Parts: sequence; structure tokens; C-alpha cells
Amino acid sequence: MTPTHPTIIYQMALANLQGMNVDLARKLLDVVGSEEQFFSMSEKDLRNLTRGRSKIYSDDYRRNCLQQAVTEEVFAREHGIAATYFTSEAYPHRLLEAPDAPAMIYTLGRCNLESAHVVSIVGTRHATQYGIRFCDTLISELAERLPDLVVVSGLAYGIDIAAHRAALKHGVATVAVLPRGLNQIYPASHRNDAIAIARHGGMLLTDYTSQDEVHKANFLARNRIVAALSDCTVVVESAGSGGALVTASLAMSYNRDVMAIPGRCGDEYSTGCNKLIATNKAALITSADDLMAAMRWEGASKDPRQLDLFPKLTKEEQAVVDVIRNHGEIHINALADALQLPVYKLMSLLVELDCKNIIATLPGCRYSVV
Repeated sequence: MTPTHPTIIYQMALANLQGMNVDLARKLLDVVGSEEQFFSMSEKDLRNLTRGRSKIYSDDYRRNCLQQAVTEEVFAREHGIAATYFTSEAYPHRLLEAPDAPAMIYTLGRCNLESAHVVSIVGTRHATQYGIRFCDTLISELAERLPDLVVVSGLAYGIDIAAHRAALKHGVATVAVLPRGLNQIYPASHRNDAIAIARHGGMLLTDYTSQDEVHKANFLARNRIVAALSDCTVVVESAGSGGALVTASLAMSYNRDVMAIPGRCGDEYSTGCNKLIATNKAALITSADDLMAAMRWEGASKDPRQLDLFPKLTKEEQAVVDVIRNHGEIHINALADALQLPVYKLMSLLVELDCKNIIATLPGCRYSVV
């Protein structure tokens, strides 16, 4: 049916069949034998063998896929893009664990996806300064402890780009998973960030070719890669629904750890994180120490510090502790009223006290003294 092509052409073509993923590719190849066989057999023989009715078996469809693969191979070669098939030893082992992983990934840049410590950081596109600062602090602290750290995100507005920029700032390798081919960066305003990632020990990664059309579904579909590439997913800020929560759900389905940053009650972009924590779908973390403890990671020791048996508290911190102790357990709104403090200021005090292990954060935005 078709002329002979290099193996990579058949692999590219098969990977780009409609609906194809690692699980389906394995099943199909078990029946037909090889990628070349799939594209060489007649439509009639292929349908009889597979008992399939999908359009992917038609002669015209397969011929078109092969031609697109020929074009894509040239594009990849000319632009230094690596095409990695799921049977290759270079295919990321974590990603291979996901049954719906792409059969082929396209990457630009060099990054160790097999690093012992890979963390995905996701969140709302409407990041607050609280979320952006947390990304920077978390990555900075992790970088001090984990020299092989890799940070994964989606190059989107908000928390995604904050995570990438913090990684670049602190010399951490970062992977940007894209919802389209490597011929165009979206959003365009992040093009310079993408270039910096590819040039400074990071990587741009996608399962789309330069010829694929961009659909809204691509943006959610890429979240499966963000979730599967890493050991854990950290949700920094999220509304009650959205892509970050989809990524968290996918991470759980892949048996990955999920963590979330607590936010102020009533804040729109803390709703999702607080719900993940309250429903025990995510571990509450406020620092790199929390993340490393949850993951049971041992990294380089921080600067040695003597831990005080009785940590010194500021006047405001002591007032917070006194009110909580008098009530035994108290909701953040009631605590704010008792102290006559705005919630945003109270929240920063609570985070400090939590880090000092003075108070405990309970479900439902309630607090008690440890």
C-alpha cells in the first residue's frame, strides 16, 4: 500500500491516529505486529484482523497520516526537536505508567525527566501575590535541599508561569507542557520564558505535532502529562473548578501524591485548595519542609539551627495564641472578630504560627493550639 519509510515515520503516524494513546497502541500492535504492518496492510485485511470499524483503518486516512508524519519528521529534524516513542528507553518512565499517556512526545531542550525529585506545580490563571510569592519561596527552599529538582507546569498564565519563572530564577530545571505543537508558543507573551526554559537546562514538551489544530480540549488533555510526569502535584491557588483541580484528580488516578496550599476562607481562588484539603484529597503544606516530609524525601541539610523549646512569639502572635487557647478550637472568622484584625493579616500570623508548630490547622478553617 505504501512505500517503505524509516521506522520513526511509522511511529509518528501511529501515535497521531485519532484517539491513540499508550494503552491503545499496545493493544493494536499486539494484533497487527508492528507499526509498519499497520500502514502496509490493506483496509480489508486490517479490518478483518482487528474487527474494527474506526476510520483509522481506512486506506485514505492512513495514507494521510503517513504523509503528515513525513512532513513532521522533517520539521522536527530541522528545529532540533526530539521525537520519543513510548517503546524507546528515553521515554519518561513516570509518564509510561499512565495508560492514557501519549504514544509519542516531542521535546525541545535537555532535562532529566528521570530525576529522583519531580514536582508539578499548578493553579489558577488569576494568581494573587500570595500565590506567586509562595511559588517562589517553595521552589527556592526545595532547590536548597534537592539539587536534582525538576519543576513541571503548563506555561499558562498565573501560577504556571510563576512556577516556571521561579525555577529559572533559582537555577532549577523546569518542564513546560504545551497544548499545541512546538511551532508556536501560547500564550505569545510567554515566548521569551519558553526560550529561556529550553536554553537553560529545561524542556518544552508536547504530544501535538506542528500540523495539529488547536482545540479547547487540548488544554485539559495536556494536564494528564503534567500530572503523570511528576512524583507529586502541588495546587497553589484554585477556584472551585478549573484545570488545576482536573490535574489534581488525574494525579490521584495515577497514584501520585497531591498537596494544596491553604488560603483564606471566602477567597475565590482559595476555594479549590481548601476543598481538596477539607475532603482529604490533598495534604496541606505551607513550606518545602511539609512537602519533603509528606514525600519522605531526604535532601541536603539546611543551615543548622537550634530549635527553641519555647519559640519566641511577637505580641500579635501571642494574642492569637491566647484567643485560640481560651476557645480550645475556633473558626477563622470568629478569631478575626475577637482580635479585631482583618482576615488577610490574621492569615499571615496563622501561617507563621503553624510553621512554628504552635497551632494546628483543622478542617473547616478552624484552629487549635498544639
